[in-house]
Formats: sequence, C-alpha cells, structure tokens
Amino acid sequence: MRMPLDELLIAISLAAYTLGAIALLLYFFSRDERQRKAGAALAIAGCASQFAQLIVRFETTHVWPLLNLYGSLSLFAAMSVAIYLVFAYRYKLWFAGGFVLALAAIFLAYGVTWYEGTMPPVPSLQSYWAKIHVPIVVSSYAAFLVAFVFSALYLFKYYAERAVEKSGDRGAFSAWLAALPSLPQLDVVVYRAVAVGLPLISVGIITGAMWAKEAWGAYWQWDPKETAALFSWIIYLAYMHLHTRHAWRGLRTSWVGVIGFLSIIFCYLGVNIWISGLHSYKV
Repeated sequence: MRMPLDELLIAISLAAYTLGAIALLLYFFSRDERQRKAGAALAIAGCASQFAQLIVRFETTHVWPLLNLYGSLSLFAAMSVAIYLVFAYRYKLWFAGGFVLALAAIFLAYGVTWYEGTMPPVPSLQSYWAKIHVPIVVSSYAAFLVAFVFSALYLFKYYAERAVEKSGDRGAFSAWLAALPSLPQLDVVVYRAVAVGLPLISVGIITGAMWAKEAWGAYWQWDPKETAALFSWIIYLAYMHLHTRHAWRGLRTSWVGVIGFLSIIFCYLGVNIWISGLHSYKV
C-alpha cells in the first residue's frame, strides 16, 4: 500500500533529524567539518520536509493542520530547527545542532503518536484566529527550546570549567572545553533567543484572549492553559529584567532559561494532556 505524501514527508523529516542529530553530536565532540556539513544539510532537509508536509496536509484535507497535537508538534519541531538554523548561520553555532535536532526528533516522534487521521475541527476552532494564534504561540515555544539548549550548554561549560580548575587537569578535555564559545558568548545567544520568544508569546497571549472572547464570550477565564501560559510569560519577563543586573547575568539567568523551558513544556503538553480544561486534548 502506497504511503500518503504527508506521512512520507514526516518520515523523511524524522530520518533527517535523527541522522542530522547524530552527525552534529559527533561534530560537537570531534569538530570534523564533514560531520558539520552533513548535519547542516540534514537539518535543512528535515525542516523543509516538515513545512512541505504541513502545506500538503492543508491542501489535501482543507483543514488547518495545527488544530491538534500532531500538527502542533510538527510545527514546533520545524520552527525549533528553523530558528536554530538562523542562529547557526548568523553566529556559527553548529556545535549545538545535535541537541536541537535530537529534541526536534523526539517531539516530532511523540506528535506522530497522536495522529488520528483527518477530522473536522470543533466549532470553537473554526475561526480565523486559529491561523494567527497557534503559529505565533508554537513559534515562541520553539525559540524558548533554542534558548534552553544554549542555557544548558552554558551551565555545562560553567561547571565543567570549575571542575577542571579544581582538578588542575590541563589535558585534552580542557583543550576541547576551551574550544567551545565563551560563557559571555553563550549568554548572549540565550538572551537573543529569549528576545525572539518573549514578544511572540506576548502576542500569542493577546491573540488567545481575542479568540477566547469570540469562542467562549470572555477574554480570560483562568483556564489551566491560560494560567500556565501567564506563568511562563512571567518567568521569561523576569529573565529579561534579571539579565540587566550584572550579578544575575550568566549563571543565574541560564538557570532561569532552563526553568522557563520546563514551564513551557508543562504549559504546552502537561496542561493539554493531563489536566482537564478548555484547551485539553483529553477525551
């Protein structure tokens, strides 16, 4: 039986992300340019395949493809890789690609488990706001994933450098660690990724309120999803404020970046899957 084109494109994306993650993780440790080029090409191919899949799905079903967790996670993975690619080309950050692609592959694979075919959306989702609100919010989540990866790398390098200093080891690991971008450089990348995500989630919350007014008659109802989104927004707003304080910049704000992304995952998946509410995917 012939595989539908949209499913084939998802399979290609998953394969590209998995192989690309392996190549770029090898590059992370070896700095072999052949692995970097292969990983970059696979990342681009996987991302392009995902966007093509979303277009094909919309054209064949005439249903906006982001109204379920399958489509939403597909866009999340694609935008995570797309935002990372922009940063990688702009700031020469290919060394982090293995981690971004690995996470994209995991989230995409999880999204595939929610595939239920094509079903017409419920009345509250049949709104033009679906084409505005969902892409904006999901893109903000993707920017925060990129910020999370670089926050984690900042913390890894920070604690690894202190361990090396304490041990007095100046061997191969010390040299490899020194070849990574400096802590101030990593901190700047985290800041710039959050600077992409925060305005997006701010607009996402506003457009979500407009959609809620149209669908449910009120701008804000303290639904678990709304509350979780507000909590995540406060965390990242606090990050931007704390980053202006020299004593907080770097180590502490990187921890805020990690905590912020955990709150995003809870907002995105935890609330939608495990907690009953207006945004729940629970049956």
